[in-house]
Amino acid sequence: MTQDNPSSRFQANGLATLIGSLPVIDHREAFSLIFEHTPDIPLWPQLPSNPKEGMLSQFSEGMPGIVEEGDRTYFDIQTESFAEEMLAYFEQYLAAVEDPALLPDSPFAVSRDRAQGLFALKDAVAGKAVAAVKGQMTGPFTLLTGLHDREGRAAYYEPTIREMVVKGLSLKAAWQVQVLAQSQAPVILFIDEPALAGLGSSAFLSVSLDELGQELNEIIAAAQGAGALVGVHVCANTDWEFLLSTSIDIVSFDAYGFFDKLVACKDTLYAFLERGGIIAWGIVPTSEKEYIEQETAESLLARWEAQAAQLVGGAWDYKSLLQQTLITPSCGTGSLPLTHAKKVLALTRDLSKLLRDKYL
Repeated sequence: MTQDNPSSRFQANGLATLIGSLPVIDHREAFSLIFEHTPDIPLWPQLPSNPKEGMLSQFSEGMPGIVEEGDRTYFDIQTESFAEEMLAYFEQYLAAVEDPALLPDSPFAVSRDRAQGLFALKDAVAGKAVAAVKGQMTGPFTLLTGLHDREGRAAYYEPTIREMVVKGLSLKAAWQVQVLAQSQAPVILFIDEPALAGLGSSAFLSVSLDELGQELNEIIAAAQGAGALVGVHVCANTDWEFLLSTSIDIVSFDAYGFFDKLVACKDTLYAFLERGGIIAWGIVPTSEKEYIEQETAESLLARWEAQAAQLVGGAWDYKSLLQQTLITPSCGTGSLPLTHAKKVLALTRDLSKLLRDKYL
């Protein structure tokens, strides 16, 4: 990144941020929660109460061959108009690659009714000093394996749709970074890839990691080229060696449940950190209500220290690790009761403060 890019000046330093969704129906309430708990790195909230903000529909908008019927989204390339629509789409893609100023009026922009929080973030941030602003989007593997044709065949195995989705998402990423950059703060963009938890399973035995890595890197490069730091968020276990070998700036994971899986790739993780990579340490639990109820900021501090101890040594001590760490919940809170979501947010804020006070 060039030095005049605000994101090149970003320092993680144990700051707190969130993962996507919140269980409220009003964006003003959402931003109130965000700025109360994670004011340094606010994000635009995804509200599951809006059906248009689902993982498939939110970022497949404008793509040819993708059909929405009620709450069902699928692809159909057998229509008479598909070939013509696809040709026009790729012509618009090439034009926008050549001139990114075309993005706001292209099929690669997300409409206001599918991402209200994104459009509201600029006003919410106005007048506030922030370390960065954060966005998120559905990743290619999750979109392509979640999207099926009428016969149930995943879009991942349809080359035409697959290329279209990867190219489309790359420019949707660049467009979102453009929007977030209007805040004049460094931009962080997370690519949400829960489906990567399925790598290595019988359902995905034919998936080529080389091809998948190239597709992820194409989208990452588009967002980085637009000026963002780019993370990939996986809320379960995955092939961490593979993910850390991509060109991501941030690895975001459920440290509460899967730290042992990530730390098993210690050499690759060290290499990632040595090139300036950031760990979004998702140590605040979100998956089980009883875990949320039983944890305190102090107990999570002890948990982080026990985990970090497995990486301390050589060039890395607690301070240097924390300097390349973000503190986050393990996943979004959109499916939680509001009382539990508020506790997750409070734990995230309070743990970040305890760590920063102790080590920085």
